[in-house]
Amino acid sequence: MVLPKEMRLKGYKCFDYIHKSSKRYNSPSMTLRVSRANQNLISPDRTHPCNQSCRCAISISNKVSKKAVIRNRLRRLVHSHLKIRLFKKSKHINKWALLSFKPRCLDKKPKLLLEECDKLLLEAGFC
Repeated sequence: MVLPKEMRLKGYKCFDYIHKSSKRYNSPSMTLRVSRANQNLISPDRTHPCNQSCRCAISISNKVSKKAVIRNRLRRLVHSHLKIRLFKKSKHINKWALLSFKPRCLDKKPKLLLEECDKLLLEAGFC
């Protein structure tokens, strides 16, 4: 399942902003970057006045797996998990999050990956 439109981050400007002005939280198989929202970087057609949740993005490089099927499966797994955890949490409106996976993430089972994701979200103050 995909994240709702009001929770998605798109565009290279948003990703550059997060890389430059974010706080990092690391774990063995993923990195979470959290920064303040910058509404000027989002195109006007994507801004929703009723947005009551933070915006998220997931980055999975070819180093994790050369097969797009595996990367997409991992992305769908984490998208559904983030949707459950962060959708309609009004205290996180002004935050953007970027979750990047490391190559060793495929060694772990999905349940352990989601627990690790929860641990990072808790450390960052999302849960």
